[in-house]
Formats: sequence, structure tokens, C-alpha cells
Amino acid sequence: MMTPPKKLLSLFDITMIVIGLVIGMGIFRTASDSARAAITPSVFFVSWIVGGFIALCGALTYAEIGSRYPVTGGYYKIFATCYHPSIAFAVNCVILISNAASLSGVALIGSEYLAIDVLKPLIGIELSELSQSFVSMGAILVFYCINLLGLRMSSTTQNILMLIKIAMILLIVSAIFFPNSHVSTIIEVPQGEFTFMDYVKSLGLALIAVSFTYGGYQQTINFGEEVKNPQKNLPRGIFIGIVVIILLYLSISYAYYNVIGFEELKHTKGIAAIVAERMFGPAGKFAFSILLFIAVLAYVNVLLLSNPRVMFAMSEDGILPKSFSKKDEKRDVLTVSLTVYALVSVVILFFADTFDKILGFTIFLDSIGMAFSAATIFIIRKKTKHLDPSKIYSMKFFPVMPVIFIGAYIFVATSIAIDKPETALTATAVLAFFLAIFFITQKKKSIHA
Repeated sequence: MMTPPKKLLSLFDITMIVIGLVIGMGIFRTASDSARAAITPSVFFVSWIVGGFIALCGALTYAEIGSRYPVTGGYYKIFATCYHPSIAFAVNCVILISNAASLSGVALIGSEYLAIDVLKPLIGIELSELSQSFVSMGAILVFYCINLLGLRMSSTTQNILMLIKIAMILLIVSAIFFPNSHVSTIIEVPQGEFTFMDYVKSLGLALIAVSFTYGGYQQTINFGEEVKNPQKNLPRGIFIGIVVIILLYLSISYAYYNVIGFEELKHTKGIAAIVAERMFGPAGKFAFSILLFIAVLAYVNVLLLSNPRVMFAMSEDGILPKSFSKKDEKRDVLTVSLTVYALVSVVILFFADTFDKILGFTIFLDSIGMAFSAATIFIIRKKTKHLDPSKIYSMKFFPVMPVIFIGAYIFVATSIAIDKPETALTATAVLAFFLAIFFITQKKKSIHA
């Protein structure tokens, strides 16, 4: 009989985990994408507020799921518990693909800053988008080899890199308080005659980038069994974490708007480095870009460490082939899972060599995973009616919050399908492929049984 995990995570711990899962590297790039999709500055800021509200609805939905079903690996387990095994297999594989795409996208953000703000000043040549994608592939392969050798970045190094990221975020926010001499003159954008549907379409497209930046908090339900008093601390930690993130993202977005200007923000790359340059000059821009690339490498390493372990768990449950659980005991490395995951990340980079392509692909897949996982609240509630209401968290205004959350992600997926139908078709084909794989393998198992 397995010993249940020790309840070691406090309210502060789970709050920090939420903030750490959500605040990746996207905020250093996606504000430009959301501004480009927004027809007015008001739509730009509303998209970040709406995105935060949607995240809050989702966070509270996942908080109740985690409270009612507090098991380690909950994000995988809820699919297996509430749906047909084929859905659990296909959607979780899609989530892994989406995570690989996120890794590729973040690596591209880092290579973009490195190419424009570091290599160009040093060698005088601007790398093409294809060359930047090869730099990203190189970063993934380097950390794949490091993980394959069994080496691990120490927790101290990870903490230092996290502090670097937090310092960079606070640096950008502080631009709001710098003298006007460091801030661009904000030019009022002439308002065109836009219809209500123009605003709706613009908001939907802006939410694609915003959703990417707010994602990650749903993984907190994986820690349900390890949280002290999860009925109270899990929802509180998620709520506090999301509110902090909303305030930070709104502050950063305003800093970009105030320093760079709305029209320039739409078409500018390396926006965070530009803020650093206008505060501290060219040297500040150069240093910021190097630090950001280092932080990106840490993010790449973390995803290469964590996601193969999900594949290992799926293999142990028989949802993936047994080969995915193959382990080099001497080095403690999941060789097959790590290799497949790194290869998928590189393949995505090869076929979608720009951040914009990866963004739409990732968020469409995420939308499927989010809608399916959040909908389990209706099934989990029925299965756990016997639980003492005083000992579990139950959200207020049910079912309004999960319905808003699910509806929002359907809206985002629809926006992607209308704007980039080929991206939506590719993502749908990936989901269909994994469904087909499930039924083919199950048929083979029944034949050989």
C-alpha cells in the first residue's frame, strides 16, 4: 500500500506555485500581439482585464475540482475518472503537445531578444526568423543532452533565475514612475467607425495572446493531496495568486503602453528590452536581453524535466506504451519520454518557425484541454455529493463561473478558427490522430488478449 504524500504545502507555498506556473516569459512578448489584435487602446486593456477575470473563474473552478478530488496528478486523473479512456488519452496527449509548443514559443521569444538586441549589435547582422528558430532548436537540444546525461540544475540556480525574472518584471513596472523624459509621447489614435462585431472580433483575437500569458494555474490541482488543509488553502492560494498576477500584468501592459506607445507597440519586437533601453540606455537593453535569454533557458529546462514525467505516469497507467516508462536507473533519466518530448518540441519549431504560428496552435489545443477539464466539475460534483460540505471548497455562484470559463475558451477557439482556419484544422487533426491511435492500440490489445 502506497504511503500518501506528506501535506507540506502551506497557503504561501501554493500561492507562490500559482504565480510561478503562470508568470513565464510570455509577458515579455505577448503584449505586442494583443496590441496588434486590438483596434483601440481600450480593447487592449479590456482584454487583459477580461483575461484575468476568465482566469479567476477557471482558477476557482479548478480549486473546487482539486478540493473534491485531492490527488497528486489530478489534472491527468480527472480525465480518466470523468470521461471515456479515449478522451483521457487524446486530450492529455494534446496537452503534452501544447506544452511542447509552449516550450518552443518561449524559446523563440528568447532567441528573438538574443538576435535583435545582443547578436545584431555585436556582429552587425540581423538573424532571419528561420535562423532564430535554429537558435531555439539549439537551446532545446543542449538542455535535452544535459537532461539525458542525468544532470540537474540545482534548486539554488533555479531560485536565482526565478529572482532574475521577478526583477525584470519589477523593472518594467517601475518605468511607470520614471521621469517623463524617459517616456514616449503617447499619441492619441484616431477612432474609426467600428461596429459592435468589430469590437467582439478584436477582443477575441487579443484574448489569444492574453490566454497564453495567463495559462498554467490549472496545474495546481496536481498538488491537491500535498496541500495542508486543501479545502481552504487551495482555493485561497489560487485566488490570491491570480489577483497578484492580474495586477502585475495590468501594470506591465500600462508600462509598455506608456513607454513605447500603442501604435509602436503593435509592430515592435523586443518590447521589454526597449523599456530597459529608454530607462538605462543601450547598455541596459543589452544586459536585459542577455538576462531574459538566461531566464528562457531555465524555463526550457523545467519543461524538459517535468513533462516527460507526465508521459511516464501515463505509461505506468497503460495509457501510453510501456516504452515511455523506460528509465536509465544509473542516471535517473526517463530516456524515451525525454527524447520524444524534445523531438516534438523541435518538430513544432521546424514547421511553425514564428511565434505567431505557435501561439495560435498552442491556444487552440489549450482551449480544448481547458474546456474539457473544467467541464469535469459537473461530473465531480455528482460523484462527491456525499462529502461533508464543511470540509470541501464549493465555489459561489455555481454554475456561472465554470460556464463563463468554458464559454470563454470556446470563444477563443472560435476566434482562432475564423482568423487562422489552417491552424485550427491542424490542431483538430492532432486531436483526431490521438483518438485514432487509442482505438487502434485498444483493438490490437483485444486481438492479442
